[in-house]
Amino acid sequence: MTQTGKALDIAFIQRVLFVILAIAASLLVFKLLGLWLLIFGAIVIATVLRALAEPLIKYTPLNDTLAVLTVLVVVLGFIAVTFTLFGYELTQQAQNLTKQLPAAWEALQVRLQVLGLNDEVQKQLSALGQQAGGLTSKIPLIAGSVFSSLANLLVATIAGIILAINPKKYRDGVVFLFSAEHKERVRDAMNVAGHALRLWFVGQFISMVLVGTLTAVGLSILGVPSALALGMVSGLAQFVPIVGPVVSAGPGLLLAAVSGWQVLIWALVIYVGVSQLESNLITPAVQRRIASIPVIVTLFAVIGFAGLLGPMGVLFAMPLTVIIYTLIRRLYAGEDVTELADEKPQRPARKHRTPKAS
Repeated sequence: MTQTGKALDIAFIQRVLFVILAIAASLLVFKLLGLWLLIFGAIVIATVLRALAEPLIKYTPLNDTLAVLTVLVVVLGFIAVTFTLFGYELTQQAQNLTKQLPAAWEALQVRLQVLGLNDEVQKQLSALGQQAGGLTSKIPLIAGSVFSSLANLLVATIAGIILAINPKKYRDGVVFLFSAEHKERVRDAMNVAGHALRLWFVGQFISMVLVGTLTAVGLSILGVPSALALGMVSGLAQFVPIVGPVVSAGPGLLLAAVSGWQVLIWALVIYVGVSQLESNLITPAVQRRIASIPVIVTLFAVIGFAGLLGPMGVLFAMPLTVIIYTLIRRLYAGEDVTELADEKPQRPARKHRTPKAS
């Protein structure tokens, strides 16, 4: 066999081995999706803790470890005080909500029957009610999933604390995997993505608090039962864009319908009004430092991650989308989404025509 033939055989074998390794790596990534999701959860927690600790590191003599631990103690203390002040009321309203929703569903069916809806619509409503009731048989599975999620949350929290104390060390560990000519570019992209995620989360937290508060106040004025619990549900649902607000409005509208059509209409006005206020005023105000992600990208991201990762994919859809969107804009277009948001489009200067000489 000639030297050229041997070289071709070696090149062919190398390509085949590369394809095999790529397929094996893809299968490994797919099998370990739960692990990658856990790692991403730790990154999100680390990003939040680090964002809160940065002012302490900058303006106080505390080092990174003490600053992160101080923030952790303050956050846990805030949660404890909040539950001390509102925990009993929230618990009572949540328990009442689980009892009120089935009764409200039955009352709504009676009202629809009085209105003379056709039998086909009634069958569809009854089937939907039976499916909702069938969830009771899955309570043990749901409970097991809840305990598993709590265990994963604990692991992610511990890992997040460790990452927040020294993020540069672990960032450089990832950068080390790339070739020398790409190291600086990857490090820069990771820094930009981390900054964008931090800004997004701070803005999202403010948005969640304001939406939950406005919804609770509005429903309380209408006299809708368990308004505080419904407001909390609306606030938490803001973490999942588009889908979350729509789904969270269901229980509130159902309870409002029991009190009459007028209350239902006003409750719908509150939900739609708060949603419009959030999308047109609150979110642009609190997230003005990060370029907005197109709505269609957000929608398909939620659907795609839900299909790929299940309920946890829905929860992490937006943080994952922020990171992927930021990395693509940085690596392929060289753009920083946190700087693009501050740039204002400039109008082109008008050209003055010089009058022609007669």
